[in-house]
Amino acid sequence: MPFWGLQKQLGIDVDSWLLRQSMPQPYGQAGACHAFEREWVECGHGLGQTRARRECQLEYEDFMECMTRTKLAKRLQTILEQRDKMIKEGKYTPPDYHTGKEDSR
Repeated sequence: MPFWGLQKQLGIDVDSWLLRQSMPQPYGQAGACHAFEREWVECGHGLGQTRARRECQLEYEDFMECMTRTKLAKRLQTILEQRDKMIKEGKYTPPDYHTGKEDSR
């Protein structure tokens, strides 16, 4: 803990600039991935960069998945490919509202 709170006296918060999700958000709500980023930072705090990369890899992967959604996109692509394959084989027919046809109401 520093003797003088220089950041507080100057009215700046350098720590929040280092974190993506800790910035002030609209309506005062936390960012979507704030919890994952916080876990990653807390895990690596005081370990040093080399040890933190090795020991906090799971937390970092969770945070990056929340930010980029790459695993989710890959899974969705696989599901759509499987659906197209089943349609081509004639094992599945999509409902009318998935093909753009009007509801019969």
